[in-house]
Amino acid sequence: MSASDALLLISTQCPYCPAMLSALADLVKRGAIGRLEAVNLNVHPEVGQALGVWTVPWLRLGRIELAGMRSPAELAEWAAKADSEAGLADWFHMLLKEGQLPRAQALIEADSSLLAAVLPIVGNVEASLNVRLGAGVLLENFAGSDTLRGLLPRLGELSQHADARVRADACHYLGLTGDAAARSWLDARLTDEDADVREIAAESLETLPPAA
Repeated sequence: MSASDALLLISTQCPYCPAMLSALADLVKRGAIGRLEAVNLNVHPEVGQALGVWTVPWLRLGRIELAGMRSPAELAEWAAKADSEAGLADWFHMLLKEGQLPRAQALIEADSSLLAAVLPIVGNVEASLNVRLGAGVLLENFAGSDTLRGLLPRLGELSQHADARVRADACHYLGLTGDAAARSWLDARLTDEDADVREIAAESLETLPPAA
């Protein structure tokens, strides 16, 4: 059974850190976390400096980073999905909801493979407008890139979503790929039942090179 490893940064003065440490240790015992490393920044401040962490508790669980106190139930939930795309999508959703767009941008710029975790947000009809706009910024930053072109099939699937807002957004992002292969997906939306989808599909087609 695969389980993520965890790094917890604490300090001697932190009133919340002992509870976090205890909850994470319990997850290790249960096999929900593979390995737990705890670092006291009072003893090793260089670890916090290297990670750019100035407040504790701070947790890295798999590829997910969480600042502040988390309940045992929250930690168990994150541990169960830490290295899955669904978990990464939930993490980016949380960052965008909290107004941490620059943080999300920096993470994806450092590891472009994380961009795929933004797509579930595009398809989430319950996501707030601010979160959806933030996801759009993250995708637009990679316009014309190999990274975004690599997501073409999944964007094509989103262009067939039941919700018109998702179809419209997907058509916009298909245009941003700059890939003629997106034409077939966009052509199908020229007769969409929604006027906005038809318009965005047509506009995106104008930006693409001709089919080979």
